Amino acid sequence: MSDENHPICSAKGCRAAAVWVLAWNNPKLHTPERRKTWLACEEHREHLSQFLGVRGFLKDVVTLAAWESRETGDTAEGTP
Repeated sequence: MSDENHPICSAKGCRAAAVWVLAWNNPKLHTPERRKTWLACEEHREHLSQFLGVRGFLKDVVTLAAWESRETGDTAEGTP
């Protein structure tokens, strides 16, 4: 999953550090509130977003830091 406990990009073969979280769901398989996630580095964010987007799966793209703040309930600077 990651090197030294740092999340890495979900793109095939990429070992770069993840910077983005792409939240998605497949409406044929998942309830509307369910969110699956892919992680993306700067280089692969657009490609992975397009892949999910053309299928109608992409729901949200946020920085990894913002996603982690949501998960822990922190209201860090710049995070709702």
